Amino acid sequence: MKTAEEHWLYVISSKKKLIDFNFKEIWQYRDLLFLFVKRDIVTLYKQTVLGPLWYLIQPLFTALIFTLIFNNLADIPTGEGVPNFLFNLAGITSWNYFKECLVGTSDTFKKNENIFGKVYFPRVIMPMSVVVSNLLKFGIQLLVFVGFYIYYVSFTDKATGVFPQISLLLLPVLIFFMALLGLGFGMIISSMTTKYRDLTFLVQFGVQLLMYGSAVIYPMSYFKDKLPDYYWLIEWNPIAITIESFRTISFGDSSLEISKLVYTAIASCVIFLIGLVIFNKTEKSFIDTI
Repeated sequence: MKTAEEHWLYVISSKKKLIDFNFKEIWQYRDLLFLFVKRDIVTLYKQTVLGPLWYLIQPLFTALIFTLIFNNLADIPTGEGVPNFLFNLAGITSWNYFKECLVGTSDTFKKNENIFGKVYFPRVIMPMSVVVSNLLKFGIQLLVFVGFYIYYVSFTDKATGVFPQISLLLLPVLIFFMALLGLGFGMIISSMTTKYRDLTFLVQFGVQLLMYGSAVIYPMSYFKDKLPDYYWLIEWNPIAITIESFRTISFGDSSLEISKLVYTAIASCVIFLIGLVIFNKTEKSFIDTI
């Protein structure tokens, strides 16, 4: 005789495993995931004059300012033969993807409390949609970087030190690391903001500080030469390692440290799993505290 549960196609229960990332259920709600992705993309620049052109303007102007202030005024080197502007554009392009994933997922519960309180769907779809929608923005900015990269490779003096590397094939792996790190940290912060609202105000400030500690505006070797006693602060920072690896595979000005990439892969997975555990635990009762 069949039990009552066997008569239903889907059973929704608050009882979940400690680490629960149900790919089957997420696949069933894939249309909703794509809908949220479309919403994030369309609403972000709706009723703006320049629209998606902001995707291009922001990294270009930031790279230009960084070049003028940090390279020309502060005289921070960028590596032998590497153009200052291209160096900064590489760092900003990779950093922006992580930053947008982190900031976009850090207020998941607070921003979507009305939706979460009315209808059921896998809650993890919401932060996932942020990561996927930001991938489009990253793709546009990456095309801008590729355009300048081709220019420096093809139409400037070969002494610039910029030349394609076979290790460029590792780019999807680095993007995956950035997505995991942004998603993991974002889910942790989002879960904490359900009880501690003031964390929301600290995110933007904290992200700015993290940028300076993630080798965005300087090579890690420069930090090691200037502040060797504090080098450990960025030596084992997975974000800094990812950004430095992105520049390494782009410029070929130094050797790629496989051991550091292995460490980054492990750290990314651990942070994501910790974020997932906390996120799943919070989603059961957050509606009572938010």
